[in-house]
Amino acid sequence: MNLFRRLQYSPFLVQLVVIRRCNLSCGYCNEYDEVSKPVPLDTLKERVDHIRRLGSFAVEFTGGEPMMHPEIHSLIAYARQTNAFKKVMMISNAYLFNEEKIQRLNDAGLQELQVSVDGVLPNDTTVKVLKPLRKKLEVLARVANFRVVLSGVLGSAPAEEAMEVVKFAQDHDFVPRVLVLHGPDGQFKLSPEELNAYEKIGHTMGRRFTEANDYRTRIMRTGSAEFKCRAGSRYIYVDEFGNAAWCSQTRDTFSKPLAEYTMADLKEQFQTKKSCNPGCTLGCARTCSGYDQWRSQPLALSA
Repeated sequence: MNLFRRLQYSPFLVQLVVIRRCNLSCGYCNEYDEVSKPVPLDTLKERVDHIRRLGSFAVEFTGGEPMMHPEIHSLIAYARQTNAFKKVMMISNAYLFNEEKIQRLNDAGLQELQVSVDGVLPNDTTVKVLKPLRKKLEVLARVANFRVVLSGVLGSAPAEEAMEVVKFAQDHDFVPRVLVLHGPDGQFKLSPEELNAYEKIGHTMGRRFTEANDYRTRIMRTGSAEFKCRAGSRYIYVDEFGNAAWCSQTRDTFSKPLAEYTMADLKEQFQTKKSCNPGCTLGCARTCSGYDQWRSQPLALSA
């Protein structure tokens, strides 16, 4: 596919679930189970090939916990070998990392890793926090040849702990980021304490803190940050069954087998309005949609 066609409607990012199973069971998460088998490698390669044919600029492997897939390194290497993607990425909770596994990710050619840390100390909601992860993250900082984005999270631990996660990221040359915990519908609402912590973190991080026209602040202040959502086109979420959706939170609203997805589908979803967009907190959908806010969106469909 030529560059002009890709720039019209192709995805900037496709997230591909490689396994639904996770080694953790965070109380807020609805994107895991404890029993699913890994998606077979050959099946994942076929999906990567189709994502390539759709012209996607980047692919990101997710779960569940991708490191529970026994052939994740082979999949990453395969995606790099296609020479079609500008970036091959992965999301992980980092619990299963050690020096050997990180080196294998280096060898496979991983270009970016995203890790979110919910706070500092374990609580009834989450153990994905700095206390058990600190040493693993320090090894990651020392060994990884790929870019690491480390996100503090507001909403699942005492608010002030997110700032400590951001400081840890800065001290270890990770790319710091802040996420706000959203519900199953992709919407959020912070307590006054969390809102105060959010504003302090924003002041500390400066321009790096804002993304997608600072939609989070606008939602908190006005309850809405409407945009032209291009999910289903510029951003696609593919589940373990091979179904393409707007995002992980709208799988029951729109879904179509990836194997049947065509350029016509990309164009149609690019032009389709999503009524959930004003309160959407999904940074991937927001960021990938940002380049096309000047273009029309004539098709209406409620989410």
